[in-house]
Amino acid sequence: MELNLKLRLLHNDDVAFGPGKADLLEAIAAAGSISAAARNMGMSYRRAWLLVDVMNRCFREPLVHSAAGGSHGGGAQLTDTGAAVLAQFRKMEAAALQAARPHMAVFTALLNE
Repeated sequence: MELNLKLRLLHNDDVAFGPGKADLLEAIAAAGSISAAARNMGMSYRRAWLLVDVMNRCFREPLVHSAAGGSHGGGAQLTDTGAAVLAQFRKMEAAALQAARPHMAVFTALLNE
């Protein structure tokens, strides 16, 4: 049996950031576009765009800057704030997992298989 710890940052009624959104930001940074990131993650462009929209609305500054496609190209990139949020979230995940390990062992012993 494997237990997982998933952190989510809630802002009012929105999930401002979490592991899926962190993965999406990493995919956007690697692919250079929201549509390519969505394809690489097996999700629809609309779903990816909605997740980016939530992130951009929840933070003081946008996490992703996108330009419309067409004859001049387009694409998307992380802003400095987006890169900082992603890095800080990954650090927080690692710290939380480290802190939770002893507790996870107790829960593993108490849960049904």
